[in-house]
Amino acid sequence: MDKVKVGIIGTGNISGIYLQNGKRFESMEVVACADLDADRARAKAEEYGVRGYTVEELLADPEIQLVINLTIPQAHAPVALQALEAGKHVYTEKPLAATREEGKRVLETARSKGLLVGGAPDTFLGGGIQTCIKLIQDGAIGTPIGATAFMMGSGPEAWHPNPDFFYQSGGGPLFDMGPYYLTALIAMLGPLKRVTGSAQISFPERTATSEQLNGRKIKVETPTHIAGVLDFASGPMATLLTSFDINGGSVLPRIELYGSHGTLLVPDPNTFGGPVRIRRAGEEEWSDVPLTHGKTENARGIGAADMAQAILSGRDHRASGDLANHVLDAMFGILEASERSAHYAMQSGCRQPAPFPAGLADGELDKS
Repeated sequence: MDKVKVGIIGTGNISGIYLQNGKRFESMEVVACADLDADRARAKAEEYGVRGYTVEELLADPEIQLVINLTIPQAHAPVALQALEAGKHVYTEKPLAATREEGKRVLETARSKGLLVGGAPDTFLGGGIQTCIKLIQDGAIGTPIGATAFMMGSGPEAWHPNPDFFYQSGGGPLFDMGPYYLTALIAMLGPLKRVTGSAQISFPERTATSEQLNGRKIKVETPTHIAGVLDFASGPMATLLTSFDINGGSVLPRIELYGSHGTLLVPDPNTFGGPVRIRRAGEEEWSDVPLTHGKTENARGIGAADMAQAILSGRDHRASGDLANHVLDAMFGILEASERSAHYAMQSGCRQPAPFPAGLADGELDKS
């Protein structure tokens, strides 16, 4: 079958799995990569057998239809807009943009040019959460009532080679890890109606303890402990707690989903697999649920591949720009609600992503 030709802009650590999985899916082929650091781009290109470009050369290549944007968060919108202006579809790592205004501009530009935008995370397309979606839709826990979600950690300064941006505007645990949780919840329960929350900077200064930066001080400019409440248009409500301030560990689950007839333990939304566990009303023990869907190992890039399939077929894609923008809107909404001591009514919308059919082969994205 035809394949959409793909170019990657940004050849940092995350690019390796995209380049590796670029050969895995039937709908796309990664043919080139580029970076502001030309030496890094050439090295990555040689490692994976693709063309090494400057950013300008990649955007000028008429063969490339889709750009996967793996730049730093502050550059997501500017690079996406460059690619759209060059006539390319764009799939961007999370978050979609650094501000609400930038996110809207990306979507409006794409619509005006008849192009598609997609955005990470795509972990909700893995077998773990796809199995949960099937259980919910099959009525395994009855009518969904609510959920809890927790991302509890001590921050990246102990291991990350450049942790400063995690503590700048557009960073923090909500913008770094929140997209995984919010995207998974929206995939399971549908779009949000309103949000609220409380947020604080617990420690105004952090100290890097990695081998390279040991002792370096980092000024904290964004909240690092955020408690949010989410109201879904379909009726359920959820609590979301994200923190970089947990220094004694945590035993809280990643996500629990509660229904009128049972509870579902949802796997870590930063992974593609399980485990999935369920306990129905009247049962005394939890039961492990066999996964009904594949792609349970690291399938990062599946969202871009599904978008490539949409380019070829004309159907909707699942990790859409509207979904990524809805998540961006919710994250800013939680922080704004904390500042204003009020609820934030969502200004964006999205479709609940269509589930994958069960029984697909590893590289397949549709039933034949």
